[in-house]
Amino acid sequence: MILNDEQIKNIQICGKILKESLYTAAEHVAPGVSCNYLDEIAEQAILKQGAKPSFKNYFVDGIGHYPYTILTSVNNEVVHGQPTKDKILKEGDIVSIDIGAIYKGVCTDMTITVPVGKISNEAQKLIDVTRVSLEKGIDAIKVGGHINDIGHAVQTYAESFGYGVVRDLVGHGIGDKPHMDPQIPNYGAEGTGPQIRNGMGLAIEPMINIGNYKVKNGADDWTIVTADGSLSAHFEHTIVMINDEAVVVTR
Repeated sequence: MILNDEQIKNIQICGKILKESLYTAAEHVAPGVSCNYLDEIAEQAILKQGAKPSFKNYFVDGIGHYPYTILTSVNNEVVHGQPTKDKILKEGDIVSIDIGAIYKGVCTDMTITVPVGKISNEAQKLIDVTRVSLEKGIDAIKVGGHINDIGHAVQTYAESFGYGVVRDLVGHGIGDKPHMDPQIPNYGAEGTGPQIRNGMGLAIEPMINIGNYKVKNGADDWTIVTADGSLSAHFEHTIVMINDEAVVVTR
């Protein structure tokens, strides 16, 4: 989808709303806190600013409607962890908080991984490398370039630390729907894939495992976990191509 001028204006507003809402919830991450409490805070923050959660009631074929505003994935959970009341954070955990909003017909998407209390050096390194891998991917975005330039940059950086770059889950286009074409893998060969154009909305989201890249379905219908049980981290930004520049609207 190529966004028009009005949509670009609104997606920039939506990005600011989403960032503030995510960090408002993240401020409450601590040992003993329920992920459902974080979900309530995030939803209130989005609504207060005139937007709506884009994940809540989102329909996935074969599973149903997602019942929450955010996704909370803890430790070996890669993505799509549900913020239930009995999911209580513990000292030493890491938690990825994935959040989406819709404002005046356009959507944004964002994820950060944060520590719960004091975490291991190994876990902190994973968080740091995953965060930087997102920035490497963003730096690779150029009008006239190709989608797989992004994944190549992510993969090259993350794999230099011996980490596994998840293959089965990808970033995506974004605009008047939360998830759109093109798919944006976090691996690939430079110079391949769809061409990047002005007006494109892109959600870039490296998912990096300490172990290998393989994942599997978790105990519920939603959660995806690492196949080897290793820790996983996840960062995401929404980017819009404006006047040949990759503008990060969720920064």
